[in-house]
Amino acid sequence: MLSLHNVSVNYGAIEALTDISLHVNQGEVVTLIGANGAGKTTTLRTITGLLQPRTGKVVFEEEDISGKPTHKLVARGISMSPEGRGVFANLSVRENLQMGAYLNTNKRGVAADMERAFKMFPRLKEREAQKAGTLSGGEQQMLAIARALMGNPTLLLLDEPLEGLAPVVVDRVLTALRQLRAESRLTMILTEQQATLALEFSDDAIILDRGRIVHAATAADLLADPDRLSTLIGVARAS
Repeated sequence: MLSLHNVSVNYGAIEALTDISLHVNQGEVVTLIGANGAGKTTTLRTITGLLQPRTGKVVFEEEDISGKPTHKLVARGISMSPEGRGVFANLSVRENLQMGAYLNTNKRGVAADMERAFKMFPRLKEREAQKAGTLSGGEQQMLAIARALMGNPTLLLLDEPLEGLAPVVVDRVLTALRQLRAESRLTMILTEQQATLALEFSDDAIILDRGRIVHAATAADLLADPDRLSTLIGVARAS
């Protein structure tokens, strides 16, 4: 479904990604793992068109999408739940979800998608009329994911979806994502500092360090050798 071919990305004079190549098949869940500054978020932002490759190309469903405008990639089926949630604080939960469906002119379809979101995250239904800025961090994360799903993507990107969440909320979010995957076989790429939790949810993993891929393996292989995982990413808590 998605391939990056020798992609390098700069922030000014600083090279953030160097010669990245990866492949994601339809229906797979792939986790990008690495310390802060490893290039995980940059990779997602490049896929979504927020950043343009200096060299290389991004191919989605056999089309070169390198540098295409983000709104066109949303229409092509790519959605992202960004790091830090990025909800519209002064809009209600319902209005935030409607913003996620801005390309859909089918009112019945939008209503059905919203009900699906409320079924996935019942807490959002309870907070439907509440301003997003007044929600807890966990509720905002649920809203960010649900808003991304309102575009009916075929590829969902999740940037640090478990960051700063209480354990009970982590369980709730992971349960919803597992259910979504079982029902739709949605392809997902996620970044996550909590490596073990992410790997338990994933098929494959790619480990980044200072903008380069240093290791790629199945999630099962990395889970079977947590000491090697910790060594690869240099984060003791990964085990």
